[in-house]
Order: sequence, then C-alpha cells, then structure tokens
Amino acid sequence: MHLKIGTRSSMLARAQAEKVAGLLQAEGVTTELVFISTAGDEQTGVPLHEIGGQGVFVRALDEALKSKEIDIAVHSMKDIPAERPDGIVSAAILKRDSPADYVVTEKKPDEVKIIGTSSTRRTAQLKRNWSNLSIRPLRGNIDTRLGKLRAGEYDAIVLAEAGLQRLSLTLPGFRLDPTVHVPSTNQGTIAVVSRDEPEVTKALATIDDQVSRTDTMIERTVMEKIGGGCYTPLGIYCKNRHMIAEVLSLEGDRVFRLERTITDQDEAERFGDEVRESGRDLIDEAYERLGLSHD
Repeated sequence: MHLKIGTRSSMLARAQAEKVAGLLQAEGVTTELVFISTAGDEQTGVPLHEIGGQGVFVRALDEALKSKEIDIAVHSMKDIPAERPDGIVSAAILKRDSPADYVVTEKKPDEVKIIGTSSTRRTAQLKRNWSNLSIRPLRGNIDTRLGKLRAGEYDAIVLAEAGLQRLSLTLPGFRLDPTVHVPSTNQGTIAVVSRDEPEVTKALATIDDQVSRTDTMIERTVMEKIGGGCYTPLGIYCKNRHMIAEVLSLEGDRVFRLERTITDQDEAERFGDEVRESGRDLIDEAYERLGLSHD
C-alpha cells in the first residue's frame, strides 16, 4: 500500500508526519508527504480566537482528504476540533509524548518578567501561579518564537514540551507540572486522520496506541461536554483514566477544578457536565470579554 500523507509545512508538522511515515514503513506501507498551507499558518499576526480557533490548522487538510488529494493527514491532536466532517475519522492515535508546557528561558524563574504566549489557558495559569509577570502575545512556528526570544523581545516563552522532543531540541528552561498547569485537551498527542475507508483504517490500526486512545478520547468527551473551545482558559488532562479539569477566568484569579478517576464514556460525560455547570459563569465571561458568541 502507498499513502499520501498531508501535513502542514512547519518544521514541527514535518517532523510529526515523518514520524508517522517511519512507523508505517515498518509495517510495510510506503508513503510520500504532501504539504498543505492553512489559514493558521498564513495569519500568524493575530490571536487564534480571532481567526477561528485551533480548527484553522485542520480545515484545509480535511478538504484535501475529501477531494482525495491526500490519503491521510497528521495533526497535533489538540488542534482537531470537536465537530468533524462526515466520513473523516481519527484512525490512529500515537503513543502520547509529554503533555506538559515548557518555559524556554536562560533566566531563573524569579528573574522572568516578560513571557510570550497567545494561549488564553497558559496566560490564565501563568497569572494565577506566577506573580509580577507581564504576558505578551506570541504566535508563529517554533523557529519564529525562538527567534523573538533570542532577539530579547521576551524573557521567556512557553512551548509544548512534546514539540521540543519531536524536534530533538534541548533548550534552557523548565517544565511546568501538568497537574498544576493543566494542559489543553490532547496536548502531546499525534493523531492520524483519514477517510473512513477500511483498507486505509486497517493499515493505520497497526500504529494505534490503545492506552493513549483511551485517555485522549476521555479528554475529548469531557471537552465536548464542557464547551468553551480554545477561547476559554480550560485545562483537561487524563492519565491512566485519572482526569483533571479546570476552568479559569481570563485573569486566572478564579478557577473551578475537578479531579476524578473515569472508568467509561458515560462517566466522562457526567464529569464534563459537572464541570460545565460549575464553570458556566467563567466560560460565559470569557466569550463575552473576547467579543464572541456561543450557544
């Protein structure tokens, strides 16, 4: 079998696609990479919530799948929105890498005064857990972000540790505890999506990790029940079925947090309902302040 792998062209996206290609090659599947540009790559000067959220990285690849320009697409799973097109499935979820955030800096923590991130979640958690900090917007690929750090525009920047691992980058700084700075849904996980065609899904099943699939699907169930998307400061993290979820105010001064072991999808749905009800005011407030509307 030969598969065309769709991917964004950034250094990290390419590394993720090449990882999938290597795993498939070990199973006797030949591949080629097809690079697709997305709105998220083309509009790096504005926050994600202003151009449609994390889903902007996925839609162009979905269209390429539907038009059969590509056979499969590789994504950071956290970028995949809850609502998916008919006939498109997450056929493989790779073994999860680090779910944690990583602060890249050559300074000691108490010397960091200006930190770069455009994530509402990271911003709220940093404000909650780190005093006397100025947080400035920062988007772009890893090279772009590191370049701005080296130019002195920031004392530190926040990146997903998994991305650094996949690029074999060892950078000065420190890891943020994912049980304190609870990561975004599915952070650290690579997903391979395809059309729902048995020949392709059977091939991808050989590289699927069941433990990671269970944990990340629990996270997605909880996320879908809570709502809020990437607009609300929302952390959702499950490890070996132990779930932590927190909803924060944009300033990080208020939070609702819940922890529980989840045994099945029904429990995950009930857990998500509980978080949504208790965090509803924070979710509504975030949408209102960001000038967005939601049901």
